[in-house]
Amino acid sequence: MDTTTSSGLWQSTSIQYHSVNENPLSSEPHLQIIHQQQRHCYGSTSQGEFPLAASPSIVLHVLTECYLDPQDLARLEASSRFFRQPANFSPDFNLSISELAALDMCQSRAVFKPMTQSERETLKERCGGSWKLVLRFLIAGETCYRREKCQAIAGPGHSVVVTKSGAVYTFGSNTSGQLGHGTTEEEWRPRLIRSLQGIRIIQATAGAGRTMLISDIGQVYAFGKDSFGDSEYGVDGSRTATTPQLVESLKGIFAVQAVIGNFFTAVLSREGRVYTFSWGSEATLGHQTEPHDQEPHLLKGDLENVPVVQIAAGYCYLSVYSVGCGLGGKLGHGSRTDEKYPRMIEQFKHLKLEPVVIAAGAWHAAVVGKDGRVCTWGWGRYGCLGHGNEECETVPKVVESLLAVKAVHVTTGDYTTFVVAENGDVYSFGCGESSSLGHHLGTATEGQAQRHANLLRPELVVSLKQRRERVVQISLTNSIFWNAHTFALTESAKLYAFGAGDKGQLGTELLAYQSERGNPELVDVDLN
Repeated sequence: MDTTTSSGLWQSTSIQYHSVNENPLSSEPHLQIIHQQQRHCYGSTSQGEFPLAASPSIVLHVLTECYLDPQDLARLEASSRFFRQPANFSPDFNLSISELAALDMCQSRAVFKPMTQSERETLKERCGGSWKLVLRFLIAGETCYRREKCQAIAGPGHSVVVTKSGAVYTFGSNTSGQLGHGTTEEEWRPRLIRSLQGIRIIQATAGAGRTMLISDIGQVYAFGKDSFGDSEYGVDGSRTATTPQLVESLKGIFAVQAVIGNFFTAVLSREGRVYTFSWGSEATLGHQTEPHDQEPHLLKGDLENVPVVQIAAGYCYLSVYSVGCGLGGKLGHGSRTDEKYPRMIEQFKHLKLEPVVIAAGAWHAAVVGKDGRVCTWGWGRYGCLGHGNEECETVPKVVESLLAVKAVHVTTGDYTTFVVAENGDVYSFGCGESSSLGHHLGTATEGQAQRHANLLRPELVVSLKQRRERVVQISLTNSIFWNAHTFALTESAKLYAFGAGDKGQLGTELLAYQSERGNPELVDVDLN
């Protein structure tokens, strides 16, 4: 086997496997013949024989501890019969070494651990009948929405921060109790939600006047406005919840992600199923419901039997395949018509692009491909698509000015887009209102003009580059009714904020004459 087949394995361990015997070991009388035919591997200190087939448990340990990518495990299977034949190990004696390694790595995942054997087998079949595919599904989910890691959410007028330990801090506007502190008073500094003591939160989302949290055991908590979506004419729920309340209708669903659009809410289960609330009076999302329906409905159609790893919600559409309002071409199907059922965006096949991260802005959407390319589509107002103009794109189009950049993360807001590169550099483009793009350089007069300028093409956010911190996540306000603010989370768990801050959503009090901040400033909160 070529040692370059999987660079991750060879760099992570001192043992080098030069090649593998394709024939199983037989009885003692033929030992001399076997000795001549078998290939050997050698340790890093002294040369010696180490037939892989004689010590499969060591091989399994190495594969598991090196955290090989599922595709690398598949390549090992393709390279040698040793890696694809039954290994005769528990819990399933018929599994190959590579399948067992994938199963072991699945069992180390927090979402997978509490599953019963029956639930695990169901997930396996849903993913295609292989533990390698299950592992790929779990890793993709962790990558897309920072599961089990600290995160920051720049909501409409208020902010949510989840620490690595699962504690939650909120600050900003609180007209509906969306901060979860039992009051409706604004908070200008990050404040811990004490009623969540003993509950570990792993994911958060924020909408206009409402917040949702997901715990490590899949329970969903909501507070703020009592509805899961506004009606098309802006009629809100009449009640508010000022502390986190368990969503009773989701008790039978183990949730891993939630998103809030303007007219609806969507939840993703650990099995990769999508459930939606509200905005179903005309079967807009494939089901007939009342505008304030609080019962989850399984999103059906082509997506029903496809395991979903991430969902993203815009103002009036849900982007998984894509479903909802098609104005501006934001569904990506080459037209501006609505879709009542999820439909695969075929353009990705033509571009030979495998999406790994998706973002849905108010009126446009974006993805990052596995190869690091960025695609955008939808309404191009203010240059939010990054193609050098303000034209609409009804199918995904590669942002050519970012071809030299390997992107790993993308996020979108109301006509605004941010891209994070593999090296931690950040690029932004689109609407510059409220200084949310982060471009604030030059003199006071020049800076004022520049930080409010619209950008038709991606530009490096120099103000973040000057912080000498590697950025791993960007979050910005995704609402047409609120001035935007932006968070930049670094690898060292530092949080920087800029943009609109008139309600305390930046985590600090501004001067009397200020309503926004152009330069990124550190937020005083311990994310560890």
